[in-house]
Amino acid sequence: MLVSNDIGIDLGTASILVYIKGKGVVLKEPSVVAIDRDSNKIKAIGEEARLMIGRTPGNIVAVRPLRQGVISDYTVTEKMMKYFIEKAVGRRTLRKPRIAVCIPSGATEVEKKAVEDATYQAGARDVEIIEEPVAAAIGAGIDISKACGNMIVDIGGGTADIAVISLGGPVVSTSIKVAGDDFDEALVRYMRKKHNLLIGERTAEEIKINIGAAYRRPEVLTMEVRGRNLVTGLPKTVIVTSDETLEALREPAGQIVDAVHNVLERTPPELAADIFDRGIVMTGGGSLLNGLDQLIEEKSGITTMVAEDPLTAVAIGTGRFIEFKHGDGRQRRYS
Repeated sequence: MLVSNDIGIDLGTASILVYIKGKGVVLKEPSVVAIDRDSNKIKAIGEEARLMIGRTPGNIVAVRPLRQGVISDYTVTEKMMKYFIEKAVGRRTLRKPRIAVCIPSGATEVEKKAVEDATYQAGARDVEIIEEPVAAAIGAGIDISKACGNMIVDIGGGTADIAVISLGGPVVSTSIKVAGDDFDEALVRYMRKKHNLLIGERTAEEIKINIGAAYRRPEVLTMEVRGRNLVTGLPKTVIVTSDETLEALREPAGQIVDAVHNVLERTPPELAADIFDRGIVMTGGGSLLNGLDQLIEEKSGITTMVAEDPLTAVAIGTGRFIEFKHGDGRQRRYS
């Protein structure tokens, strides 16, 4: 069984969540680090660093050390993880924690090793690496230990992981580098092309959350969007409709649907029958895009639902993974 200092970390491109057994998700912060270029020292980590984006003097830069779910800056990731672990667990722990970390299913052995090493350096006694769809399935409340097919579509900030899981592991899986960040970028491109308006990532995210659609909404929503007119260079406000976001997001949403289709095509027939009965479960922040579940359902012909708490499912599943792994007496992956 997990003891109180055994923790699960959802190491995401956009945010990091830390789960502690008995306490739930104790920390959720953006995976952003502000660095002073002159001294190479870290100025701020997490939410504090995110607030500095676009508002810093030239010598301070806000960076994301994780790109598309994998480590792009090893040293900064290690320091960031150490900071978050200490913040979540507290410094005064007698034993080093045992940590489970989740990574995208398409990660290479080298990328897995980098995550494992960074976690040990950040203060772990023992490290378990878990693939994101498996963590998402556990966190969504699915019993993955049975010989029964379950399909998970986990859409984060940098990657979308799609997998069919049976007997505790992925049978067929794919990981594509199209996710929440790509929705934002598609909206930025659309606003520039259609309205000659330059908007920032944060504004694009607001559009996505408030009126974004991957499937036509029953009623058309509108939103005032402010940005800079590319012709005059002056501030400008335009009214954007949910139907326009449907057009803007068609391509990235279509790529996710194609990836789901690809996994279903490679699924053994017995498991495909299980999925048809049980449906597809969606997790991750990207699954909250309005109508994405309806689009997948329409294109696949399989009932699709969003998990109860899609944002924390992966973190909760990562924390419960150690219990699942050690509770059934099976061989551990890393000793």
